[in-house]
Amino acid sequence: MRELLVRVSETAILPRYQNLTQSEIADKGKNELVTVADREAEVMLAEGLGAILPGLAIVGEEASEADPSVLDGLSQQCWIIDPIDGTGNFASGKPPFGILIALCEGGLTQAGWIYDPLEGRFCHAHRGEGAFIDGERITARTTGQTPPIAGISTLFMEDGLREKVQQHIAPHYSLVDIPRCAAEQYPRLALGTNDVSIFNRTLPWDHAAGVLWLNEAGGKAARNDGSEYRVDEWDRPGLIGAASPSLWDELAERVALIS
Repeated sequence: MRELLVRVSETAILPRYQNLTQSEIADKGKNELVTVADREAEVMLAEGLGAILPGLAIVGEEASEADPSVLDGLSQQCWIIDPIDGTGNFASGKPPFGILIALCEGGLTQAGWIYDPLEGRFCHAHRGEGAFIDGERITARTTGQTPPIAGISTLFMEDGLREKVQQHIAPHYSLVDIPRCAAEQYPRLALGTNDVSIFNRTLPWDHAAGVLWLNEAGGKAARNDGSEYRVDEWDRPGLIGAASPSLWDELAERVALIS
């Protein structure tokens, strides 16, 4: 897997970093961009993953944008691909951005990989086997700060919910900017950079790999009601990530008050 991600990065992604023309960037709407690098990387990843485990459904972000029926594969054993997570950053010529790959079955992630092409950081996890960075097993750690540090964006929240977050949640945390890149945000929750995050949109290519990896590291990522994140419930809003179960519980109690 690492060889595949490195090859795709060096072939389709990094040569276009800070080197895109305007004609190679398109607006998909809803604050979402796509570049020629996204599309080329997804094709390469799909081919490579098909060679690793032939016959599985492949659910790619860009393929599903072009053909929504691709999402039907989420109910099967499937690969999920986000060829460039953080496309907005990538298109602007700045970090962070990354590749997210998940292997899912029965609606649950069984394995996940998060690759940072600029830093070469390779995160991976298999269900029940722990979380790893560059081959070393890691354990999630908090920032140790009081109040806890929260990476929370209200960008995709409705106005009423945005106001409630500012009134009832923000005063209890030290709010920091989010990277607009799940491939960076999940590692931040495990590596002592952020303590908690709230995710409103829960698209499978953004969260399938990171949720498993953070949980395997000893943190906690789950739906607001504590239920397990399922990739076949991608249109269901609300997900909380935290560096520890206790931090998750504290934030979930506050979220429940505004839901």
